[in-house]
Amino acid sequence: MKQIFLNLKRFDVPVEEGGINRLAEPGDWGSAVVSGIQDGISRYQEEAEFAAFFPEAYLLDAIRARKEGSKLQIGCQGVYREDVEKGGNFGAFTTLFPAASAKALGAEYTIIGHCEERKDKTAFLSGAGLTGEEAKNAVGQALHQEILCALHRGLKVLYCIGEKSEEQDRWEAVLGAQLEIGLAGIGEEEKKRVVLAYEPVWSIGPGKTPADASYITKVARFVKGKTDGLPLVYGGGLKKENAQMLASIPEIDGGLIALTRFSGEIGFYPEEYLEIVHLY
Repeated sequence: MKQIFLNLKRFDVPVEEGGINRLAEPGDWGSAVVSGIQDGISRYQEEAEFAAFFPEAYLLDAIRARKEGSKLQIGCQGVYREDVEKGGNFGAFTTLFPAASAKALGAEYTIIGHCEERKDKTAFLSGAGLTGEEAKNAVGQALHQEILCALHRGLKVLYCIGEKSEEQDRWEAVLGAQLEIGLAGIGEEEKKRVVLAYEPVWSIGPGKTPADASYITKVARFVKGKTDGLPLVYGGGLKKENAQMLASIPEIDGGLIALTRFSGEIGFYPEEYLEIVHLY
């Protein structure tokens, strides 16, 4: 069973505010995304599972837009590393998003450890004087706590790992550490709700050389070997240009889509998302 994920980042921001949202008014954006893709993916219900990660403000709108029996699972873009607890913290999480809130709103999935999240946490620690391996370990521990909170609440987790350009010569050690720290102490039953996403950070973005099939295959085999075969999707951007290449790699179980158009009026467009799914 293949797994196709959609990371909607902050694609809700209108063009006039500097964003790329040409799809709908912000108040209708979540439902517009769901309405635009749920019928199209229904034809693949025997072949793939689908989930979309929305910013917190759009979760209810997206969930309400799902038709009965819809194949699309709705997820959030991360949870806090602590959670509401009976007899403990009853909800003192101003500005934060505990897993209990995600579950109560109806989210089924969360994405954790995306390279943008790792970058933010690393930059914060750097500003406080913590760098190098100490900072990486601290970031990894924070992500580990997020994963534990999500799983404890019954959420599924897409856990992202990846190496930067300066880490390519020791990618095995980098990815191995991210896996060991992130998945530490997670039982076999809970691991059934974890999917991994590989992000070759060095190859993501304009002007970068995309990772090729041989490199992705090499990494995928390593990751599968380290995790006893946990599902692994390509997190470096599933798109029209690489869909068939990625589909040809047996060790890759799906992909993570974000932007669907990279020139002209760049953005996320439901009809182009469905084209990518079809090609894959």
